[in-house]
Amino acid sequence: MASSKDEPFLVVEDLKVHFPVTAGLLGRQVGSIKAVDGVSFALKRGETFSLVGESGCGKSTTALSVLRMNRPTAGRIIFDGTEISALEGAALRPFRRRIQMVYQDPFGSLNPRASVRDIIGEPLVVHGLASSRAAYEARIAELMGLVGLLPDMASRYPHEFSGGQRQRIGIARALALDPDLLILDEPVSALDVSIQAQVVNLLMDLQERLGLTYLFIAHDLSVVRHISDRIGVMYLGRIVEVADRDALFGDPRHPYTQALLAAVPTPDPEREAARPHTIIAGEVPSVRNPPPGCRFHPRCPNAFAPCRTDGPELRALEGSRLAACHLYDAAHTRPST
Repeated sequence: MASSKDEPFLVVEDLKVHFPVTAGLLGRQVGSIKAVDGVSFALKRGETFSLVGESGCGKSTTALSVLRMNRPTAGRIIFDGTEISALEGAALRPFRRRIQMVYQDPFGSLNPRASVRDIIGEPLVVHGLASSRAAYEARIAELMGLVGLLPDMASRYPHEFSGGQRQRIGIARALALDPDLLILDEPVSALDVSIQAQVVNLLMDLQERLGLTYLFIAHDLSVVRHISDRIGVMYLGRIVEVADRDALFGDPRHPYTQALLAAVPTPDPEREAARPHTIIAGEVPSVRNPPPGCRFHPRCPNAFAPCRTDGPELRALEGSRLAACHLYDAAHTRPST
């Protein structure tokens, strides 16, 4: 049953993705890697929701689970009113058309032995949407024009294109099936800065023209600030803060979010020298053996007793802001210093 206009388009509830760790000749499980451990968020139709955080925090694993390239260990994924968490095979196929992905590496994600025509057209063939050769060629030309490529480039191969052009090919392939949701996994991180801006502007233009919804995965906060409507901050497999873009960048609440934003340099040398810098102490703990309580507490300058034993829930603050921090929990009062 499709969601109504006022309902969330994509809902992720308490998503967990744990990978077994085995040892010995018999492959006995001796532990698990908790790559995603209780992630919840929702997307509205037509918006861009970004997941940010350090490498290894579980952003891409979350995205692949939404795409159902990873099997969730627990939790629910509800897309346009239908739970797709446990769907398999033919039951999942219609949703494959509606959820597509643009990958980080614009070269590694393209078959070097296939022409651009075959790369972009493959989804049409797989899903039986190429009714005739003429319709096939017309659709490929349309898609190439949509992403700013000339149709006469269709006979070329990936190595004949620049990085930015290759990523445009990847975007055209993702759009071939007229999807509703695009998952963008670090789509500009492998590109030069000047090319990044072009691709981000293209994505924003396509969203407006085609009514797309984006789940955007990134670690570059300047890109996130430009493209996002709302942002979720992840740390060690969990979301620690969710807020509208301007609220998050203007007034971050979680200590980890504050440290992330403080690490972003400003282009003005005088302002950069004058502003305070928050340094996150220590190393990121292992996802195989995360610390008890709040997972950020070993590195948090504001940690107090409950942080070491009780894992904070993602709580509603003002507006649509959420934060998982005992500093905002009335049940725990931080002692004055």
